[in-house]
Amino acid sequence: MAGNFTKDDGASYERAGLLRTRALELADVEMYAYEPVLEAMRLPEDDPQRAERIEAAQTEASHSPLEIARAGAELAEFAAELARTGNPNLSGDAIAGALIAEAATQAAARLVAINLTTGPTVDEANQLAQRALAARERALG
Repeated sequence: MAGNFTKDDGASYERAGLLRTRALELADVEMYAYEPVLEAMRLPEDDPQRAERIEAAQTEASHSPLEIARAGAELAEFAAELARTGNPNLSGDAIAGALIAEAATQAAARLVAINLTTGPTVDEANQLAQRALAARERALG
């Protein structure tokens, strides 16, 4: 809401709208992203393909939360900027947006880390979580 009353060229607000739409799409994807992992884990432990299938499924299941973390970090930064420079009568809405975006980013980054435990994707997710945390702190002033 605070973005609706921002005096800029509209590009930031448009980008925020696109990210919100993408986040909603990713939420639908995320609801089912872990099912292949569970299917692979149900394979008999002596199945020679079990470990490979679990690893591949966990990698695939990490894509949607990583995308959510990317969108969340960017939205948290946008909201933090609005909290600091936007319409002062709507700073509470901007702060709420930053808090929600940061929480979504943290949760998504944690899912990536649970699925993959280490590696560049986990590192990226952790960096996104740190960006969102910093944005939250800026929003809160």
